[in-house]
Amino acid sequence: MGRRIDLSGAEIRADHGDGSPPIFLPRQPAASPLLALDIGGTLIKLVYTASCGGEEELRFAKFERRRLDDCFDFVRAQGLLGCNGTTTGSSKENMTLKATGGGSYKFGDDFRQKLGVSLDKLDEMDSVVSGANFLLQNVPGAAFTHMSGKMNSIDISPDNLFPYLLVNIGSGVSILKVTGNGKFERVTGTHIGGGTMFGLAKLLTGCKSYDEFLQLSQKGDNFVLDLVVKDICGELACQKQGLSTSTLASSFGKVITSMKKLADYKPEDLASALLSAFTYNIAQISFLVASLLGLRRVFFGGSYIRGHKSTMDNISYALNFWSESQMQASFLQHEGYLGALGALMSYGDPRDENLNLEESQEENSHEAAGPTDVTSADEHNDSNIFPYLLVNIGSGVSMIEVIGKGKFERIIGSHLGGGTILGLARLLTGCSSYEEFLDLSRRGDNLAVDLTVGDIYGERGYPKN
Repeated sequence: MGRRIDLSGAEIRADHGDGSPPIFLPRQPAASPLLALDIGGTLIKLVYTASCGGEEELRFAKFERRRLDDCFDFVRAQGLLGCNGTTTGSSKENMTLKATGGGSYKFGDDFRQKLGVSLDKLDEMDSVVSGANFLLQNVPGAAFTHMSGKMNSIDISPDNLFPYLLVNIGSGVSILKVTGNGKFERVTGTHIGGGTMFGLAKLLTGCKSYDEFLQLSQKGDNFVLDLVVKDICGELACQKQGLSTSTLASSFGKVITSMKKLADYKPEDLASALLSAFTYNIAQISFLVASLLGLRRVFFGGSYIRGHKSTMDNISYALNFWSESQMQASFLQHEGYLGALGALMSYGDPRDENLNLEESQEENSHEAAGPTDVTSADEHNDSNIFPYLLVNIGSGVSMIEVIGKGKFERIIGSHLGGGTILGLARLLTGCSSYEEFLDLSRRGDNLAVDLTVGDIYGERGYPKN
């Protein structure tokens, strides 16, 4: 049994401005360091213990996954292999590091060959939830709101924490309902996440890193490319329908009718349009899920937030807009390290089996059940057509509940619609019409650019019992 982390008195004493200041552990005894990793689809995140002024603290580091050797060099340079974690003998070859994320499977042999250590692979969702609960229950000031450029810390009583919705934004997005320590359900997720934003950003702007993309987005104007409600129906019609003229109708929608080519747009404006498109979309999905579950407390985490002000402001604005001020977005310090923090917490835990992948899959439901059509064939007739949901896909998307002839209500809509698809297609492929785009898509292979589970976890995919 390895050492346990003593969390009592944990605190953040300084903010380095990057969202990952050290966490001091005043009652943690000085000893050899502990290290845990979260190896995701894009980044490798490390959390480790170190001594500072006679006290122990948690420190944080990250590397791009393609720079695995740099991560190995860092681990050696920081002396993080000295009697770390758990061992089954005295030799380094028997040393085991806690790790989570798909890369812990794909790169297990690399850690064994380059560092001489084995990886104790922990379930990813278990680790993320454990890391979030650690911050919310043990670290004052770890949670905060961010609206209109203003950050405000929030105090949450551990006795009144659950249930909450955790939206973890990585390469994709996972949405989890957390009801207690070790108790959660992965409700749903979306493949349109940080990886989508950065992938498109590299193609459209030529930026080389996600941080560079975020810096570009700060200087741009998304309305150069985005279609707003006023552009579609005019100011007078907007007033009659009670709509704001500046409400986003279709991300990249203006590109459709523009004669401009990709080179004619500023990288800053392209980056700003991308950021607003996908952050608003993630916030909208989060609102819908929280509404269905009857939850009002929503926390956002994941390495693609990066403490970035515009990202947090976009999410906060969108959640406030769609919920009519009934929900408020909350964020976490160290939001990109939740998985690694959860893995670190499992050292010396007598309940360690709760975080072990093979065991946890028996206890938690990580995949929401697919929709089941229980409507019998004889119910599909003219006399029983109402009510139904009409999803109308134009430049944007409108979702309308139809309850009878001439009786309907627009429930919600999305700015990611046909206009977004064709706008991006024109910029990226040069196609001049939607038909040409569709013809191109039939002859292409999306897997040439899309990230799959196999790319993250290896050829065997996500491990199952």
